Amino acid sequence: MDDTLNVTEKSRLRRIHQRGHFDRKTINAILDAQPMCSVGYIIDGHPYVTPTFQWREGNRIYWHGSSASRALRQSKDAEVCLTVSILDGFVLARSGMHHSANTRSVMLFGKAQKVEDPAAKLEHLRRFVNGLFPGRYDTLRPDHAQDLKATMVLGMDITEGSAKVRTGHPGDEEEDYALPIWAGVIPVTTQIGTPIPDPRNLASVNLPDHVRNFRLE
Repeated sequence: MDDTLNVTEKSRLRRIHQRGHFDRKTINAILDAQPMCSVGYIIDGHPYVTPTFQWREGNRIYWHGSSASRALRQSKDAEVCLTVSILDGFVLARSGMHHSANTRSVMLFGKAQKVEDPAAKLEHLRRFVNGLFPGRYDTLRPDHAQDLKATMVLGMDITEGSAKVRTGHPGDEEEDYALPIWAGVIPVTTQIGTPIPDPRNLASVNLPDHVRNFRLE
């Protein structure tokens, strides 16, 4: 498969196109760095956007939710738009117009396909959990049939979409650089805190490495 997504009428950037990226390396890195996503659907002529977790397996992206979710049920075989956004910093300029933000984002378009086979669904969910917490899934109690029935997994090929990345300092008007106004970037990072144990953990249960060493890359 090509290392670059084709530019389409939906995916091309209309403004500041130099910030756009269509290569899979950039797109995949953003998807892998931020598990939270938003999925947009049209249901009965009305737009809905649902926040959920996503994970990538090669050149396909998956997300999941409750089988009772109307949005998920009606999005099967429907066109959807999935977005992931990461805020890296607030950009303060010398005029209100040029204030901005350093961000990394991906917008993907495609047809949502429901994973019907129970064994395939179980394998995708295992990869989802282990992708965040390596080895954890195999330490858990096996999923009951009802667990799988209550969970829907949807996926689509990563074939249409783009990434948009902004970095660096503000781009002020040349004459504004002479003004006595502070300008620059306030960095924003995601901080992983100290794990908080469930008070009902058994006394014999120790903190596993996949919790102690958890990171968002």
